[in-house]
Amino acid sequence: MDGLTAADSKSILGSLAQHICGFDPTRISDHGLHAAKVGIVDTIGVTLAGLPESCVQILRKTPGVGDAIGPALVFGTSQRTSALDATLINGTASHALDFDDFSSIMGGHQSVPLMAPLFALADERGLTGRQIIDAYVVGIEVEHRFARAVHPHHYDKGWHPTATLGIFGTAAACAYAMKLDIEKTTIAMAIATSMASGLKANFGTMTKPLHVGHSARSGLMACYLAEGGFEANPSAMEHHQGFLNVFNGEGLFDPTPLIEDWSDPLDIELPVLSLKQFACCGSMQQAIFAMLDLAKGEDIDHGRVTAIDIGLHERRLRHTNNPFPESVLQAKFSVQYTVARALKDRALLLKDFEGEAFLESDIRRLLDITTAHPLPDDGPGPTGQWDACVSVTLDDGTRLARDVHDMVGRSGDNAMSRDELREKFMDCAGLAISSDAAAQAFDALMSLEDFDDLDEVVSFLAKS
Repeated sequence: MDGLTAADSKSILGSLAQHICGFDPTRISDHGLHAAKVGIVDTIGVTLAGLPESCVQILRKTPGVGDAIGPALVFGTSQRTSALDATLINGTASHALDFDDFSSIMGGHQSVPLMAPLFALADERGLTGRQIIDAYVVGIEVEHRFARAVHPHHYDKGWHPTATLGIFGTAAACAYAMKLDIEKTTIAMAIATSMASGLKANFGTMTKPLHVGHSARSGLMACYLAEGGFEANPSAMEHHQGFLNVFNGEGLFDPTPLIEDWSDPLDIELPVLSLKQFACCGSMQQAIFAMLDLAKGEDIDHGRVTAIDIGLHERRLRHTNNPFPESVLQAKFSVQYTVARALKDRALLLKDFEGEAFLESDIRRLLDITTAHPLPDDGPGPTGQWDACVSVTLDDGTRLARDVHDMVGRSGDNAMSRDELREKFMDCAGLAISSDAAAQAFDALMSLEDFDDLDEVVSFLAKS
């Protein structure tokens, strides 16, 4: 292929590539820079926490995975392997606990498609801290633009946007970091259209975090292939059998957000980075907040509760309505379990998703008296889709209730403080590295832009 034709350059992906390659990092304000570092720090922390999980350990033992000799660190270990294998392993670990940030715009998790491949590239090609930040911002922007183009139908259809859309964020971020030209960036994105995958049917299983590792590896691989001269159809996005028509269906998408109005503000400047306070599905965080507020505010004795009722938007309830989870992973997608646990313990911690915590007798009693139902799509928020209502009935007939509206996570006016972020990072990172290394890693990552050489930063993430 000798270059893009005039028609190819006007394709959706050709136009998108022009914006990616022409991105000016001076557009990132101090606020945006801080938001990016928060997303990076949080993602690295939950990646370290995910290392011990069975899905990661099985993956590491799989023949051919991690066997290649290379410069890229598997976080929380002393192992170095190829950038592709490190991305697969670290990407899977980053989503293993479902503790990573998420975005209502994306309908998924915006940072985990980006961190594993970018840090693998940093090990391989000597990226600076500022280059990682800039590429991360590009990746977020592209992910959200894809989401605006295909949602809500894409989400409702059953695709897992973290993977099916995240791959384009990966490809965009890596192409930018690798300094691919417009032609090769276009081709990388075109290759990615054929590598996108991830079904919600596998939520609550080990395959969900694998979606992220596989997608991130595929996005990076698409960039390598494009860099080497691989071919793909630049019109693979809008083609009658292309991504938009196949994944969504004719007339069920709007490509305009992908290519138009690339002006300020960048999405990183907006309150879209929602950090998780609880290591479970983002769709039920608001219900947990509501129950914690109710249980603490009313000083409820869970032994006196005779009924629990939970209301969530149908879009949120569709994949969290698991009344009697049979595994830790299912518990992460059970609004009934997490709300019952919040009522009983007035907290929801990492330990609550370990072992057989979901089988505790007090919890099973509460699950027996818990019901969940969809809320109407006309709540007080813009769409009502992030509303939650919880209520309990006591043994004397008293009914107590709390509502939460549009509290999708810790962002904007409800942002985590630096101390809260550090506490979460230390709790997570401590599962894989020493407390001293975790503290050094946190401080270094929060000043990532100051590092021209990331060897020292990465060394803190390795098992000594």
